[in-house]
Amino acid sequence: MAALRRDAPFPGGEIRDAGPQLRDWTDTAALIAALDLVITVDTAVAHLAGALGRPVWILLSHVAHWCWLTERQDSPWYPTATLFRQPESGDWEGALGAIGEALTALVGGREA
Repeated sequence: MAALRRDAPFPGGEIRDAGPQLRDWTDTAALIAALDLVITVDTAVAHLAGALGRPVWILLSHVAHWCWLTERQDSPWYPTATLFRQPESGDWEGALGAIGEALTALVGGREA
């Protein structure tokens, strides 16, 4: 399983840091609206993407905030969210590996 790294994104992909251009939540919402997919940890950005109805993949710690419930990959609050949990406490590699596999499958499904 290949690790996702900023310096080696998935084939055909590109990772850009838009942070310096974002002045407020309006800018952040506009950026999210223009994206095909938001991948984030459990932050306000995750909730904003979900509230905007944009596809969002959220990385969660093994013991996540109660709003994400337990043992599920979806959210009743945000139908466009997919949850990726640490398999065990501290195992970010496992969670990132699951995102890498899902991203590879998603990108692979678009290439033809």
